[in-house]
Amino acid sequence: MYFDARAAKSLKVGDHILIAGCPGLRLTATANRKSWTYRFKSPATGLIKQIKIGAWPHMPPSEAATKWQELRSQRDTGEDIIAAKKAESFKIKSATDSVYTIGKLIADYSKGHLFKMRQPEGALAMTRMLNNALKNFSELPAESVDRSFVFNLIESLSRTPVLAKSVKAEMASAWNLALNAGRIGQDHPNWFQLVNTKSLRSKGAIRDGKHRGTSKRILTNGEIKVLMHTDMALFSQQLRDFLTIQLWTCTRGGEIVQMKPKHITHEPDGVWWTVPKELTKGKHNPNATDLRVPLKGRALEIVERLLVDSEDWLFPSTSRKGLIGPQTQAYMSSKVNYYQPYSKSRPERIRTRLAVTHWSPHDLRRTGRTMLASIGSPENVSEAIIGHVKPGIIGTYDLYKLDKERREWLTRLDAQLESLIAA
Repeated sequence: MYFDARAAKSLKVGDHILIAGCPGLRLTATANRKSWTYRFKSPATGLIKQIKIGAWPHMPPSEAATKWQELRSQRDTGEDIIAAKKAESFKIKSATDSVYTIGKLIADYSKGHLFKMRQPEGALAMTRMLNNALKNFSELPAESVDRSFVFNLIESLSRTPVLAKSVKAEMASAWNLALNAGRIGQDHPNWFQLVNTKSLRSKGAIRDGKHRGTSKRILTNGEIKVLMHTDMALFSQQLRDFLTIQLWTCTRGGEIVQMKPKHITHEPDGVWWTVPKELTKGKHNPNATDLRVPLKGRALEIVERLLVDSEDWLFPSTSRKGLIGPQTQAYMSSKVNYYQPYSKSRPERIRTRLAVTHWSPHDLRRTGRTMLASIGSPENVSEAIIGHVKPGIIGTYDLYKLDKERREWLTRLDAQLESLIAA
């Protein structure tokens, strides 16, 4: 047998090379791969047939020659080797399909729940998270999962408690879906739901090998002044606009980045930003509604400026493929972290670091909410401003929107922030 590897590498789509010493064995190039094939005359019909053996270079020439010899011997006995291969493939596939694996459970949950109930980006992210967390067990039969398996899995993720809890909760939902669909026997408990994980307590972010604690950060009056006067200058215009709106409106970062011109309306009492229910965190809550946000002060100035040149998104992002979509909350957070004194991202780039440290964009939402309380905003108004859904029966029957009150107290928040910055 002689094989010219250099000639094989240079094969163009549709071309092939014959393998000397192995009659009928050839390497054929398609658009995606180069495949070993055995071309022969059928002993039953006398017609020329062809059967694939494997892909090169994954299957080396020696292995292809061995397989060719086996197939040739089968053909010489009069056996229909194509029919035999199809039967074997069907047998293997049937055996595989009969086992409901963890990988199939995740796939069914993704298709049957995640992509129906969540935005495509979120559904895809959650699917990836589950597949990554259980990548070593994708072929494991789902019904083999027991208490110790779930405990050990969650324990292995305990260094990242948020991830561990998410995996446990989502897999519990996935199990229930499979159980209700009859894909898992009724006598197999949902251990993802039953295993106790109360010990999963976040120790905070790890920086320089040390836990930095879990305190919920609220910027002081002095830090707000430094942030607005000094630190903001380090950021891009888009990031400055994002952070300012978050502090002035107390809204979520995920809501801000998806702001569109059609969400902004000029009404008799001023300019309003309406966040559609489906873009809010509480979109699956039956009591949830669109979030109405009155725009005041710097938030209003930013939105009016962005509206001039915006078409689809006020905070656009261009992908590597040239597609335009909304910027992401994660991107904004990463850019803030980039300027923190402890950031090790892109160490080769010398840059000025933040004077106000150990904060994230979400902390500005928390700071604004705390400031509302400090200036006397009623609890129900503050909760309405930040978009928290009224619980239980209250949310069902108390449908008053508090628009007047939202505008009043965000006007006061604007005045308070400006006084701090000017002090």
